[in-house]
Amino acid sequence: MLFKINEAFFSALIFILPAYIANASAVIFHGKKPIDFNKNFFDGKRVFGANKTIEGFIGGFLCGLLIAMIESLILNKNFNLFLIGALGSLGALLGDLFGAFIKRRLVLAPGFPLPFMDQLDFVYGALIISYPFSKLNLNALFFIFLFTPFLHLLTNGIAYLLKLKKFWW
Repeated sequence: MLFKINEAFFSALIFILPAYIANASAVIFHGKKPIDFNKNFFDGKRVFGANKTIEGFIGGFLCGLLIAMIESLILNKNFNLFLIGALGSLGALLGDLFGAFIKRRLVLAPGFPLPFMDQLDFVYGALIISYPFSKLNLNALFFIFLFTPFLHLLTNGIAYLLKLKKFWW
């Protein structure tokens, strides 16, 4: 029983780490060029908002890709593991963009808290994009959804203290 729990925990960690890194790194590389090119959606509101930048997306993706490469090299030189990490990183960033898109439609200001969307949008994206290649079981998914909101709040708090984010959530 304990072996199954440890296996699920480490499967979850290996799967989600590139997505965590991609999502967190985007804040560090935030940049100045909005990914929506300052364009509005047909409803008249910004597509994603000023906080989602090309530099952040590319920087976040490259950091997630680096983690996927390191995991693949250290764990078993398995290309599939690298592919899952790369797709998870891309999915995390796309999920975060989708969350921003939804918040703009709800007329919520950038940084305004939207519980479960703010903490999990990148996880949803990582899971959806990498689903065809990953073999996560329900126990691993349980760990991801259990720990991610707490880790997200912790890392956002640290980014806030380092003045990388305007809000601690």
